[in-house]
Amino acid sequence: MRNFEFLKIYNSPFKLPRLKFYIGKVAIGTPYFLLRKWVKATPEMAMEAAINEITERKKWNKQNVNSDYKHTIPSLDESYEQKLRYQFPVPKKIGFDFVGLGYKTKWSDTDYRHEWNPIWSFVFFKWQIALIFNGPDSMSTSHYWEAWLYYRDHIDKNLLSMEARVEALKKEFPQTYTIYKNNGSEEKINYYDAILKKKYNG
Repeated sequence: MRNFEFLKIYNSPFKLPRLKFYIGKVAIGTPYFLLRKWVKATPEMAMEAAINEITERKKWNKQNVNSDYKHTIPSLDESYEQKLRYQFPVPKKIGFDFVGLGYKTKWSDTDYRHEWNPIWSFVFFKWQIALIFNGPDSMSTSHYWEAWLYYRDHIDKNLLSMEARVEALKKEFPQTYTIYKNNGSEEKINYYDAILKKKYNG
């Protein structure tokens, strides 16, 4: 399953993820929202949503009176009937969530952008146990997951050794950045030093 694909990093030249445990009241999103599930609309949900829609549209029209665009205001019955066909999120009371690595590509299929770390979560009413898979340190998390994605998807798997694959990774997907300090000096940082296992940093 895609949500567990990130576990392949455990059998790779990358350092192991730094695990963070959370136990307490529900507070960790999966990934952005607190744990929830989608349910078919009840009449009460549909009516509340219809009233909110009409109220917000009237408010927008009033605040933008000089705009050429105006929201159409449906009748309460029209909006209600429409909302009855919707699904609505409600808090999850008991259950597991397994959230995979969150990322996107921007300018090309190799331009990875890290969005969120993998999360495993269990909720029991108002309480939550969560396990978050972070990068080896807080400064290199995005470099860690983005470099691993490139390694997973674009490095030639026919190369005879893992060392050869790592060398190809460093060449094709460099992780060297210049840090500018307050005193005007600059420092070059190669994040591969922080995210690869020691034997691959020769």
